Parts: sequence; C-alpha cells; structure tokens
Amino acid sequence: MDNLLKKDALKYHSHGRPGKIEVVPTKPHSTQRDLSLAYSPGVAEPCLEIHRDENLAYQYTSKGNLVAVISNGTAVLGLGDIGASASKPVMEGKGLLFKIYGDIDVFDIQVNEKDIDRFVDTVKAIAPTFGGINLEDIKAPECFEIEKRLRAELDIPLMHDDQHGTAIISAAGLINALRLNGKKIENIKLVVNGAGAAAVSCTRLYIQLGVNPKNVVMCDSKGVLRHDRENLNSIKKEFITDRNIFTLEDAMKGADVFLGLSKADVVTPEMLLSMAKDPVVFAMANPDPEIAYPLAIKTRSDIIMGTGRSDFPNQINNVLGFPYIFRGALDVRAKEINEEMKMAAAHALAELARRPVPAEVNMAYQDNTIRFGRDYIIPKPTDPRLIEVVAPAVAKAATDSGVARTCILDYEQYKADLRHRLGLNNPLIHQLKGRARRDKKRILFAEAQRYEMLKAAEIVHNEDLVTPVLMGSKRKIEQLIEENELNLDRVEIIDPKSVDQLKRRHEFAEIYFDKRKRHGVTLVAAKDLMQHRNYFAPMLVQTGFVDGMINGLTRNYPDTLKPILRIIGRKPDARVISGMYIFITKKGPLFFADCTVNKNPAPEDLVAIAIQTANRIKELNYTPRMAMVTYSNFGSNEGFSPNNQRKAIEILHKEHPDLIVDGEMQANFALNGDLLSKKFPFSKLGDEPANTLIFPNLSSGNIAYKLAMELTNYEVIGPILNGLNKPVHVLQNGTKVNEIVNMVLIAALDAHYNS
Repeated sequence: MDNLLKKDALKYHSHGRPGKIEVVPTKPHSTQRDLSLAYSPGVAEPCLEIHRDENLAYQYTSKGNLVAVISNGTAVLGLGDIGASASKPVMEGKGLLFKIYGDIDVFDIQVNEKDIDRFVDTVKAIAPTFGGINLEDIKAPECFEIEKRLRAELDIPLMHDDQHGTAIISAAGLINALRLNGKKIENIKLVVNGAGAAAVSCTRLYIQLGVNPKNVVMCDSKGVLRHDRENLNSIKKEFITDRNIFTLEDAMKGADVFLGLSKADVVTPEMLLSMAKDPVVFAMANPDPEIAYPLAIKTRSDIIMGTGRSDFPNQINNVLGFPYIFRGALDVRAKEINEEMKMAAAHALAELARRPVPAEVNMAYQDNTIRFGRDYIIPKPTDPRLIEVVAPAVAKAATDSGVARTCILDYEQYKADLRHRLGLNNPLIHQLKGRARRDKKRILFAEAQRYEMLKAAEIVHNEDLVTPVLMGSKRKIEQLIEENELNLDRVEIIDPKSVDQLKRRHEFAEIYFDKRKRHGVTLVAAKDLMQHRNYFAPMLVQTGFVDGMINGLTRNYPDTLKPILRIIGRKPDARVISGMYIFITKKGPLFFADCTVNKNPAPEDLVAIAIQTANRIKELNYTPRMAMVTYSNFGSNEGFSPNNQRKAIEILHKEHPDLIVDGEMQANFALNGDLLSKKFPFSKLGDEPANTLIFPNLSSGNIAYKLAMELTNYEVIGPILNGLNKPVHVLQNGTKVNEIVNMVLIAALDAHYNS
C-alpha cells in the first residue's frame, strides 16, 4: 500500500466521527411520552409479550434484521493473527456493506478468545440478540469446528463468510466459465492451491456442483495432499490423492481449472501452458494473485481468469453474496443457511451475469462493452439487480428445503419490497415500462451520433419498450455501434443530409414554408433549414413518420426548443408550454414546474402551468398535491412573485375547486405536512406534504431543481415539456444514459395519449 493510500485510509477511519457505523433510532424520541414508550414504563409491554412467546421478538424488536459480525482476529484479511481489537475496522466495514447492499443492521463483535469451546460458548450466549450470525476472519482449521458446532446448536442463519462467500461467488464463475468453454463439470480436472477455510469450502461446493472428487488435487505449502503425507488434519485428509504427483507443477499438467487461495506468484507461465485447452484460472491470493493477470492473459489467449481484485475482469468479490444471502435467510426466518441455499445463490449469480448489463454498471466501470463472455462471468458489485435476484433465490431454497419458519407468498411483491428498502424501487419507472411495452411506439433519437443516445436506444430496443429510430450520419452511427459493440441490429437509421432523404427534405420544406411564410421564411430558407437536425427531426414527428422524439443532448436548450415550438407548436387548448422535473424519492415522486420555459409568468400563466402539471401527474397515476411556492406564507409578505402566486391561487380555488392546491407558501411548509397543519390548519393540503411545487418564475425553478440534483442522490426525470401538440422532449446537456431512457418512456407515454 503506497503512503498516500495509507494516509487516506487512516484519515477515512478517523476523520469526524471515528469508525464507519453508528446506531440510529428508528422511533420518535423527542417528547417525554416518546421516551416513556421507548423505555420505562412502556417497554414492559413488549417484554411481557416476548416472555409469553419468544418468537414475538421478531415483531417487537430489531432482531429480525440484526446480524452479528463476529471475529476473534486470528485470520484478518491477509494480515494473519493480529488480535480481536485490530480486527474491528474490518468488522465495521463488513457491517457497512451489510447495510448499504442488504439494508441489514449489524453489531460487530470482537471476541478475545482462541479456545474453540469458550468461543463457541460465547457466541451461543449472545445469540438471542440476533436474527443471524456472520463469522469472519477466524483461522483454519478451528473455523470448521466452530461453524459446525454453532450450526448444530443454534437455530438462526449462520455462515463463516471467508469459507462460503468465496465458494458461492467462485462457483457462479465456474458455472459460467464451463458454459463458455463447453466442458462438462463431471469431466474437468481441478487443481486447488491452498488448503485453508476458503479453499476447502470452495472445493466442497464444486463437488456438490458435479466435480468428480477423483479429479481433484489439492496442494498446501508442502505440496500435493497425498495418501502418504503424515500429520494431515482431518480436513486435509478429505482431499488426499493416490496419483503419483508431488508438486503444484505436476498437478497443473492437463488441468482444466486452477483455484488459487494461497500466495502471490506461485504459478509460472510454464505451469499455465501445461494446462488443458481453454483453462479456467481463479487466482484469488490478495492483494497479488498466484499469477499476475496481465502475464496470464499474455501467456494464454484461451484463458478464462478471475481474481480477487477490482482492477481486473471477473472479480470474485464476497460482497456479491453475503448481504443478499442473509437478506433472503432473514426474510423467511430460516433456521440455518444450508447447502441448498448456497447453491441457489451460486446459480442465481451465474444467471444474472448472463443477462444484459444495466447502463449504471457500464457507467460505474466506464466500460461500454461489458457483456457475458470470458471477461464477464460474474456480476459486478454495483449491479442494482443483485438483491432482487439472489435474496429471493435464497429465500425460496430455504422454504423448499424446509428450514424457513415463514414463507413468501408473492415473490414479485417481495422483489419490489427489496428494491424499495434500498431505494431502488421505482414504481413510476416500472409503470412507464409496462405501458410502453403494451403500446409500442416509434421514438426518434435525434442525436444518434452520440454514444449516450445509442446506448439508451440499445436498452429500450433490447427491453422491447419502444421501436427506436436513429437520426444522424449513417456512417458515424454505424461506426459507433461497431466500436462499442452495441446490439442495434435492424434498427432504422435516418440520415437527413443523405441523397435518399432529398425528396423528404423538399416535402418538409414546403410544409414549413407554408406554416411560416408570413413570419419571414422563404422557400429557399426552408430548404436550407431542413438539412439541420433540429428542424428535420420535429418534422418527422409532425408528419407522423415517428410517434415522438428526444433531442437536445449537445445543443443549448433554447436553440433546440425554438424549432420545436415553430413546427410542433402548442396544443389548441394550451395557454403556455411549461417544463417539469420529477425527482424519485423514497417517499414517492416529487414534481417541480416550471423549471425550463417561462421566465416571468403572469398569474394566468401560473394557473395554466399548474393545470398542465396536474394533468401530467394524473397521467402518471398519481394524485397531484400542489403548492404555489415563493418567499411568503399566505399573505405574510408582499412582492411581485407572492402577489402573482396569490392571484393564481384565487383563480385555481374558484375555477378548479377539486384540485388539491394551495399557497402562496414557502417550500419548507409545502414539504412538511406537520409544520403546515400546525401553523396553517386551514390549508387545503391538510397535514400531508405537497408532492408538486409550482415556482413563481424561471429563475427560482431553475435554481431549485439544479440544487436538488446536485445535493441529493435522487433519480431525476426531465425536463418534461407540457403543452406541446406532439410528443417531443428536449434533453439538457450532459444527460446520462439512464436519464435518456426515462425520457424515452415519457415520450412513449405522450404518444400513447396523443394517438
């Protein structure tokens, strides 16, 4: 570790509040009554209920979502036996990972005890606190005995992650590697270097997958585990061989798979060359593998290789397993984590890696070519689908194998619940996708010479959401598709400057000239404009060649919007065009308008913006609860924007009495129902917060949405144009791939209502 990283690591752990985790109250505690419910005397009631039925601890306490991460510090990372106290940063880190990936709460516990009996007794004694136990960094062979005894004597999920996490993740990789090279698992020859906890557990799981035990050779620091070796413990004896081989070099000859859990640089290029065709190499010594990745792939072009490192393909990372395995086990109150559950996790991970990769994974790794193959046989840790794939598989395996105390009745709802608890659940996006699939529309990607546009087109094309039509230089688009290996076969490309579009350009010029001839436009000028995508693209929408379009990724917003307003125009009943953003929060969507179009709207314009926004929200199957926001609360201040908002509210209350809208009010009152109802109990919003903010002018709306985008992690959809006669939306510079996809879904929804 270089000095800078060392310095940063120490600062990371010590800066501000020391450590990485904290305990956060989950119930109100601001009043004396709250405290009397939380503790004495109110706490006696759940105590008595649990005394009557111990299982009620899952109902009245955090037990069902609480895991103990326990170590005695005898095998900490690659640092060895550094003691219980020194293991605490690792255990805290494990707790952090449990929380962010599985929404599982953790108490990290360091037990200063190396004696097996006393360690087991200690864990058993504290077990009633927890819904599950994760053993960590305990050296072999003691870890095998400890886990075996605790599994037999406890009735909650328990796993030594150093053993089984590595086994499950690498097993998923092995399944997919063999799928790629076509070898049958029962025929492969496996060499394992290292005979510690992880190596033993991996080998056992591979045998359960179908590896023939007779085809396994395991080596430790003294060579091959042979029948004539003395002083082998009972675990190592499980893997002895009668073959006449003595060294790792001997064992590697003709081997199909190498599993390394030992130390750096023990495998030479010569050993690698001696392996069978299409070898699979999992070199997982950390921080440096048994053979360096660049050297290995240089030595053999047919290799499928994984390591424990994030800077090389196919990282075998335990974080792909334990948060989701425990999540599934806890959610059915499993009595244990059995072999069926581990196997289910391995197969679920393998299957996920064979699916198309989400855009956010590509963005995280700055790699647009991630897809199932030799360099991608294991999912990436940033894949948001992990929790909804692995946890349900584990939960179902627990139920099917008879170790679950409760069962999940609706797995689709369970998946939605899992997404929600991590902030991944997005009913709005799922709803938009469902509608798009049911009524598939042709959507024009007007700037298809940009990778972001093409990647978004690939996503909606592969998910069968819309029929994308690409516009731009055909040569450049095809070149980008080839360079980035995008799956856009048979997707139509329109090149507005090409000869085959000449007739269409002339037709569009005639239409535009007729529309704008009394606004200073000549036919010659119209023909020139039709060579520009900002004019040609909306004409494709206007004439019905496509159902909708998105544009604006590379041009400033006003320059892109102006041709759209001239060609598409407003709906007949629309007083104004307005722009809206949607922020996807854990509490539901939050709508902002007008943030992009109207600089200083009059009260009548504000009314029109509010009505347009409300109608849009209703189309999305939400009930608008609207606040006309400014710096004043119900007449507390005078000024241009409060007066305009006040007049707008008068009109809205008079002409649209059924609409839940009020103001003028400050934004904090709009978003805090309790504060609003206590201070202004007469408000039409009651004690529920607004989900829609109507801003008094473009300056405030623009500032608000940009602050919200920068200061939060909310997913954002927008800008959505309301009031246009056709489904057209203008993106902002720098819009990301997933945001483009969301805007395509909005365009498809518009097209549905426009047809």
